[in-house]
Amino acid sequence: MSDPITVGIVGLLVVLVLFLTGIELGFAMVLMGFLGFGYLISFDAALNLLAKDMYDVLNSYSFTVIPLFVLMGQVAFNSGIAKRLFDSAHKFIGHIPGGLAMATVGGATVFKAICGSSPATSATFASVAVPEMDRYGYDKRLSTGIVATVGTLGILLPPSVTLILYGIITDQSIGRLFLAGIVPGLIIAFLFIAVIYGWCKMNPAIGPKSAKATWKERFKTIPEVLMVMVIFCLVIGGILGGVFTPTEAGSVGTFLVLVMTFAMRDLNIKGYIKSVAESVRTATMVLMLIAGSTVLGHFIAVTTIPMVAADWIVSLNMPSWVIVIFIALIYLIGGSFIDDLAFMILATPIFYPAILKLGYDPMWFGILIGITVMLGVVLPPMAICVFVVKQITKTPFSVIYNGVYPFLISIILGGVLVFLFPFLSTWLPHWLMPG
Repeated sequence: MSDPITVGIVGLLVVLVLFLTGIELGFAMVLMGFLGFGYLISFDAALNLLAKDMYDVLNSYSFTVIPLFVLMGQVAFNSGIAKRLFDSAHKFIGHIPGGLAMATVGGATVFKAICGSSPATSATFASVAVPEMDRYGYDKRLSTGIVATVGTLGILLPPSVTLILYGIITDQSIGRLFLAGIVPGLIIAFLFIAVIYGWCKMNPAIGPKSAKATWKERFKTIPEVLMVMVIFCLVIGGILGGVFTPTEAGSVGTFLVLVMTFAMRDLNIKGYIKSVAESVRTATMVLMLIAGSTVLGHFIAVTTIPMVAADWIVSLNMPSWVIVIFIALIYLIGGSFIDDLAFMILATPIFYPAILKLGYDPMWFGILIGITVMLGVVLPPMAICVFVVKQITKTPFSVIYNGVYPFLISIILGGVLVFLFPFLSTWLPHWLMPG
């Protein structure tokens, strides 16, 4: 077998087979990248490549943005911030039908301003919101379905780890990607609320009203929400204004969240140590995926697959929008077999050149892929957010999925809107960060 393209295709299939045997995808990509590069070039060159790529990734200053934003999210996850945000939203809209479920969307949307992890958000609100909804007699389909789905907002709303990784892989501005995700993320959050309203309108028993709070009780909760929004504005505003690099913004955001949690006595030393340990575990996994994809990427580059695939896709006798849908479906199907984030890291270097050749905006494509990943984290079999909610609430999968499916309509509709009207994802970064 001497044809580089054939070697590359076989190599990608071997990576998937290795993953299915239980080997972590990062290690599988490193192994196949090393062997494939050695086979096509030389094993001496492959050894040099392996050492250089691993060192460059693990020693890169730009990659420190990942553990910092992960730490900020874990501190928020292990503190009482989410409960305070949910309580605030509860006091404002809990008295309307489905109000507690809507409060979950509102609280989670604000919570995403300091936590970029989808599973962490679903876990937090499964602990905070579901017991409260149980107390008022909410149907388990609604309570667990919205909690499992609302965590996906963190894939679009900053500080999104998914968008950070996409920016690193494609060499796009992380600040501009953060801006690109805000409007689509808020649209999908609004669509979640619309689904809740419609569901409760058709069947009022599924989401009963809760007690109505006084305006005094409502206003007392506003400062806690404002503190979170101030942190968000400082972090994102610092990036937009050129005051911070994304890495520095992650440091500032983490420090401010720590100050806030300690000042409000939401986090003790034990909780802080737990947050650091969880952050190290998550960041190490992500960095290993990046290192693996870098080694594998150099092997795939010498096979010329990305260039050949880009030329072939562009030459197809079909509209470019059909090609984009086809690529998005590949991401969705691939994410059904391996973790969606891992598949994004694996597939993006292959399809990204084709997107550029077709003339599409890289930021728009990043948001579109982000929405595809949103679907992936709640669709079986790799439905991490559903698994998290099931583990915490002890609710059967069948009940959770019956609650998730109505909200999938919101995500799909959000994706269709972004697909049809690209300006929804591009106008904000072009306005605030031109160039």
